[in-house]
Amino acid sequence: MVSGKKTKKTHESINSRLALVMKSGKYTLGYKSVLKSLRNSKGKLIIISNNCPPLRKSEIEYYAMLCKVGVHHYNGNNVDLGTACGKYFRVSCLSIVDPGVIPILSSRFLVINRRPLWNNANS
Repeated sequence: MVSGKKTKKTHESINSRLALVMKSGKYTLGYKSVLKSLRNSKGKLIIISNNCPPLRKSEIEYYAMLCKVGVHHYNGNNVDLGTACGKYFRVSCLSIVDPGVIPILSSRFLVINRRPLWNNANS
């Protein structure tokens, strides 16, 4: 039971931080614009929904690895991610270009299944 509450709390935390980024920061929505932001080295964090097609997901992860950008796998489908962004359409992936007023790029935000995305010993 505790793990269910904890995942719900982290999911709500991610949604609230995402709403703040949508209001105060800069972002791009969609597959093509995410790849463009990665190629231009403008993306700071990539968020991918869990039902993004595997080929697209692996391509985005590959570009992000080359650019040393964090990737967060959103624990919801593209409809949920679109709703969390405050949009009325589906969003399979988004790139945060400028986080705005909150430090979204902290290691506490970038947690997937309770383990960090990167190893701090390598950096």
